[in-house]
Amino acid sequence: MARGSAADSVARLRAICLALPEAVEKETWGHPTFRVRDKIFASAGTGEGGRSAMSCKARPGVQEALVGSDPERFFVPAYVGSKGWVGVRFDAGVDWDEVTELVEESYRMTAPKRLSALLDNGG
Repeated sequence: MARGSAADSVARLRAICLALPEAVEKETWGHPTFRVRDKIFASAGTGEGGRSAMSCKARPGVQEALVGSDPERFFVPAYVGSKGWVGVRFDAGVDWDEVTELVEESYRMTAPKRLSALLDNGG
């Protein structure tokens, strides 16, 4: 699991998000958010205690499983946690393959079906 600066982590998250079809970055609330068709699927910022983190949508049960299995790395983000989003702390050792899977799943939950299908077709 990689540890790096907050800026490096945001840059890696940005690369993962912007590689997805029609994904764009827009600063909101002073932090980068990543959107498809103007709907947020991931964001970077700070979690509780001011720790650098990211958050994204998760399927039912995923948030509870991740936070329950490793509460040092995963957390329930403020405001959107009640909607099932999961947070990942950047300073607790990041598994970038895992982050990529989480972001892609969040994208699939947010994007129109036609765009989501492009991920299956290598698009």
